[in-house]
Amino acid sequence: MSKIPIGIIGISGYTGLELIKLVTNHPIFEIAYLANTTGNTTLHQIHKSLVSATKDIEIQNINLNSIKKCKLVFLALPHEESMKITPKILDCDIKVIDLSADYRLSEINFNKTYTKHIDIENLKNAQYGLIEWNRDNIKNANLIANPGCYPTASLLGILPFTQYIDGSIFIDAKSGVSGAGKKPNENTHYPNINDNIFSYQPLNHRHQIEISEKCNYFSNKNLKINFVPHLSPFTRGMLVSIFAKLNSKINPIEVLKEKYKNEEFIRIRETPVDIKSVCGTHFCDIFAKANDDDLYINTSIDNLLKGASSQALACANLALGIDETTALPKVAYAP
Repeated sequence: MSKIPIGIIGISGYTGLELIKLVTNHPIFEIAYLANTTGNTTLHQIHKSLVSATKDIEIQNINLNSIKKCKLVFLALPHEESMKITPKILDCDIKVIDLSADYRLSEINFNKTYTKHIDIENLKNAQYGLIEWNRDNIKNANLIANPGCYPTASLLGILPFTQYIDGSIFIDAKSGVSGAGKKPNENTHYPNINDNIFSYQPLNHRHQIEISEKCNYFSNKNLKINFVPHLSPFTRGMLVSIFAKLNSKINPIEVLKEKYKNEEFIRIRETPVDIKSVCGTHFCDIFAKANDDDLYINTSIDNLLKGASSQALACANLALGIDETTALPKVAYAP
């Protein structure tokens, strides 16, 4: 198969870096265009870790004429920036995978959670990129909204059990500091996060509405979501604990095995999961256990990969008609 040219806009951050690493190892995709908001630099100047590992590609500013050579473009831009350029890229008959939140939510929920959406028509047609639950729609999509990292880890754990759950769901989620992005702030300052852990925006974090909306969409059941994220003193990885009430007696492990029996990158564990086993990979590890009518679900992912860039790559593979699993990483960084 001939090479497929792709572009990445917003390469300066962590997810942009992960996308470059993934595409560099892809046997079919080739990087035809890299951009950030300013241009006038090179890949090796921004990401010194790539020196001698990749070509030192020119970083351009956002330019539609240069984009036209691509079959697909990844947008690794801040929230509220992607929707400004997405319509122009789609008009060039180029597929878009957006890693921001701009196309993940309904218009009502986006306006409530972020700001007034300016691209309503494309928002209506965007497909949510949770492959295990939306594979067929992603295959034919021109615009794919890559899920958030917290929603990915939470939904993959919750969705197999929605028919057995009544009432509220409580989610305790812990993410590595890379989830806060590359730009430093008071919370991510080393003296503050080292040897420390704390919750932030409990019960009103913007990912709560994403988890709730998609849980209801895929299960057709209105379940109340209570979400509490924690910033944790490790670089990457995500550990999620979910608590719910069961409406019938089940074997949770058997439910998971049946639901995900054909999913190569979902690993059902017989004991509680950890982040070291998934960091550097596209895997989601899941464990679950019941105590009478109380259900505990435990998931782990790499927040920068399964929670962002490798999930976007899997969606790109599907959307461009090649094997979904191509170039998805399997070997963890452990120890």
